[in-house]
Amino acid sequence: MSLIVDLHTHSTASDGTLSPSELVTQAGAAGVGLLALTDHDNTEGVAEAREAASGLGIELVSGIEISVTWNAGVVHIVGLDIDIENPLLCRGLAGVRAFRQWRAVEIGERLAKAGIPGAYEGARALSNGRLISRTHFARFLVARGYAPDMRRVFKRFLVSGKPGHVPGRWARLEDAVAWVRAAGGQAVIAHPARYSFSRSKLRRLIGEFSESGGSAIEVVSGSHTREESHTMGRHARDFGLLGSVGSDYHGPESLWNGLGCIAPLPDGVEP
Repeated sequence: MSLIVDLHTHSTASDGTLSPSELVTQAGAAGVGLLALTDHDNTEGVAEAREAASGLGIELVSGIEISVTWNAGVVHIVGLDIDIENPLLCRGLAGVRAFRQWRAVEIGERLAKAGIPGAYEGARALSNGRLISRTHFARFLVARGYAPDMRRVFKRFLVSGKPGHVPGRWARLEDAVAWVRAAGGQAVIAHPARYSFSRSKLRRLIGEFSESGGSAIEVVSGSHTREESHTMGRHARDFGLLGSVGSDYHGPESLWNGLGCIAPLPDGVEP
């Protein structure tokens, strides 16, 4: 049997619904042999995940998913096989988390002005006091009946032009790549097809990422169609980048992207 690899997952250290050890246990049950924990903007869950993985014979890759502002939009850069104690990485992530905390308070205030009180407190409770994301606000709003599901709650409340939208001021692309490289890791553009960029804009992103020292594109993602994966594979080959694979798993509620349920890389893409 070939090794099942999943290099993009989340736990309760960010916006996943399983603890790091529960995530690893689920990965083991799914037959995953090589797993990366890539929580948003923090590495708090890596130690717990590594301990759980050692008991199950899973190779655990220390990872991160860094929020980046690029061309007035938001993209995500995954870092794989990083030293989670690297000083440059830790300082950079601390700054990103500080903005994330400010944004969470601001989202709560804006939703309160729109007639939805208690959103910040509700999101914070769902985060267990850890990093607070828009996903936690979305779960709170769905639970309170403001929308029937996560997709529609984002469209109604949390995107540009809606009551709970707060523009991001995240890391610069070149800084995020530099942090990952300083920590001994490889930088990867996460789920590139999800950004809905034009072909020329996406290739501009990939070009700047490559020039900054980036290593790979997430060619196969839980949010990519088969056609999109083949397109991202062509981009990887064109720019001389490697190809990564990851489900972007957030928990068992995400029925469309199960742990390790990932198609193989397209032919000609180096993993």
